[in-house]
Amino acid sequence: MTALALPALGHCRCGAIEFRVSAPPLLTMACHCRGCQRMSASAFSLSAAFPAPAFELTRGEPVIGGLRNPELRHYFCPACMSWLYTRFLPTFVNVRATMLDETAWCAPYVETWTRARLPWAQTGAAHHFDEFPTMDEFQSLIGAFQRDWARA
Repeated sequence: MTALALPALGHCRCGAIEFRVSAPPLLTMACHCRGCQRMSASAFSLSAAFPAPAFELTRGEPVIGGLRNPELRHYFCPACMSWLYTRFLPTFVNVRATMLDETAWCAPYVETWTRARLPWAQTGAAHHFDEFPTMDEFQSLIGAFQRDWARA
């Protein structure tokens, strides 16, 4: 895994929405749930969780799409409909890692909802969960990722 150069810039496919992250990721993940498969039109969604204060929209206004759940808000570009990021806790912004300009640094450290994983979809993640980890497990994973990321 290579280091992410900061600040890191990202944008949607058409460029109408742009953003910046100014801190390293807390965790990288691949989610295999059917919702992520459908919203990403792929075998899984690839994301990087950043501290909320480190995420800044620099251009455009995204719209909420996907599930209409006040605790799980998925943000999309209103023009090209790219899925950009998700806010599920006030402390994190879960950015779709491929929306960042530089992507070579990102490999999933955790994969979730592996019970819905397509048989051929292998990520190489170090940690695997049949569903979603508990908040206590998340805290442990963040600590482990930070230790491993520092060694990379």
